[in-house]
Amino acid sequence: MRILIADDDAVTRKLLDATLRRHGWDVITANDGNAAWRAFEELKDKDSPALAILDWMMPGVEGIEICRRLRATPGFESVYVILLTSRSNKADLAEGLSAGANDYIGKPFDPVELEARVRVGERMVMLQQRLNARVTELEQALAHVKRLQGLLPICSYCKKVRNEANYWEQVDSYLMTHSDLDFTHGICPTCSDKMMKQLDESTV
Repeated sequence: MRILIADDDAVTRKLLDATLRRHGWDVITANDGNAAWRAFEELKDKDSPALAILDWMMPGVEGIEICRRLRATPGFESVYVILLTSRSNKADLAEGLSAGANDYIGKPFDPVELEARVRVGERMVMLQQRLNARVTELEQALAHVKRLQGLLPICSYCKKVRNEANYWEQVDSYLMTHSDLDFTHGICPTCSDKMMKQLDESTV
């Protein structure tokens, strides 16, 4: 999982970077809010960070504002955000969570607590990714089912159907193209009796 760290304090940024890398996470860093937002935009649709640790107070764009932007930007809505802050006032923390933060950790941070909170975030990211994949599968399945809904022009004489290209084709061919169906061919009792009757008549 890729993690973005944004903090204007070089010492804190390096400590965060070293702590997370030690546990095997892929980390990118930004020294202020503007650099953090540019990183998200540049990596969109490529290998965008799934989790971000944002200092609340930074030059340019503050962490809480980045959080708001992420929640309002398609493709970034599910980024798991941990705010890093020295604020402990309940009203401030409530403001951060209302802006869309998933969690917060106090400054100076404790490495053990940091790992624990990031692992919670990682589990949430994995669950969200699996849910998104499942939704995509269901949407594809629904689209597949819908292909065989609606009016289907069929000839009342030869029983061919008219396809999307306005050509007439056999029903079995059409269904094999538009579904997962396959066919085995045989003769039904009615047609068998009819053929036998015709054969008997032709030999008389």
